[in-house]
Amino acid sequence: MTQTLQFAVMGAGAVGCYYGGMLARAGHGVTLIARPQHVEAIQRDGLRMETRSFDEHVKLAASSDPAVVEGADVVLFCVKSTDTESAGAQIKPFLKPGAQVLCLQNGVDNADRLRTVLPAEQVSAVVVYVGCEMAGPGHLKHHGRGELVIEPSAVGEPLAKALVAAGVPTEVSPNVRGALWAKLILNCAHNAISAIAQLPYGKTAQGEGIPAVMHDVVDECLAVAKAEGVQVPGDPMAAVQKIIETMPGQFSSTAQDLARGKRSEIDYLNGLVVRRGEALRIPTPANRVLWALVKLIEGKQA
Repeated sequence: MTQTLQFAVMGAGAVGCYYGGMLARAGHGVTLIARPQHVEAIQRDGLRMETRSFDEHVKLAASSDPAVVEGADVVLFCVKSTDTESAGAQIKPFLKPGAQVLCLQNGVDNADRLRTVLPAEQVSAVVVYVGCEMAGPGHLKHHGRGELVIEPSAVGEPLAKALVAAGVPTEVSPNVRGALWAKLILNCAHNAISAIAQLPYGKTAQGEGIPAVMHDVVDECLAVAKAEGVQVPGDPMAAVQKIIETMPGQFSSTAQDLARGKRSEIDYLNGLVVRRGEALRIPTPANRVLWALVKLIEGKQA
């Protein structure tokens, strides 16, 4: 029998609500830390989880106060990359000794950045593969997948067992750095294009010249990763194609941010590849154009 754990979800947007909701359905104690409009809806009606296999309201706790991480065995850290250090500082006074903080964020350097704020041994990097969005206050819509790849830690294996038992396919891998880069490459290939066009993956992939652009982006990312000494697992281009096939109706998180007039994580996606490429003297023109165009749209909205 899997041990019951207490979870807090810092930054309960779509990703945090999906995994928090799955754990709550499995009987774990879960408190979501979210924006007030979501908290109000969840406190009133529960979290509506509209997934491919079920549509139900899940009862769990919700608050806008970071202090509720106190007492949690595990914190799912799901804030935007732009808020990593500031959100880490918010929960630091309330994090109990031995609690594990799982970084469920886009990009490749969030766990390292969080370790500058929180005790390093309490932070684990996680790779997230899920398509979901908040369809309204307290309403999660899941489009597909849901796997996690977790960095080894003192509690990695028990955590993985708890997540698997909750219906979340989870692997503990010694090459999380490579897996993070594999996910980064997926994001670099898809996110900006979906955002600029405001189209889902299935539609963008049909655009004239777009498959060739995606190939260029992937090749540049792999060149930078190789120069960084990163072993990227699998076939990244095949993974890019798989996203198109498995989640054709999904808009990227960057597209969702721009549609809502919010600042995106593009500086930590294509922008990171551009910066690392500059430092290593590796050209990244396709990534640079996508990064610059998203920044232009952000500036126009601002």
